[in-house]
Amino acid sequence: MKEKKDFYQVIEEICAGDDRYKPDSYEFVMQALNFTQTKLKKQGHLSGQELLEGIRQFAIEQYGPMAKTVLNHWGINKTEDFGNIVFNMVKQKLLSKTENDSADDFKDIYDFDVVFSNVLGDSII
Repeated sequence: MKEKKDFYQVIEEICAGDDRYKPDSYEFVMQALNFTQTKLKKQGHLSGQELLEGIRQFAIEQYGPMAKTVLNHWGINKTEDFGNIVFNMVKQKLLSKTENDSADDFKDIYDFDVVFSNVLGDSII
């Protein structure tokens, strides 16, 4: 249990310094990372684009037609926001990056209105 407590304490510190995103958004990104690694059968590092595609799928799976609403509630309105969250966690050593990774890897990868607009229940129309 100490591990989880430490994660949440670090997230509280991040949110105290950067209040753009709610603490739930950080937990969601970690869950989406695990989901994506499992789906891709890949351990360790993912590219920004791989993670964003996994985040998209995970959000739809978890929240269906409410995915965009939930993400917006957490302060996430565009893919760049996920990059900010990831790099906030990198700064706190919750995640690591390679020398080629950049927050720019998350810029303008997909439009929330497009990817979350045709979601109905557990499927994409």
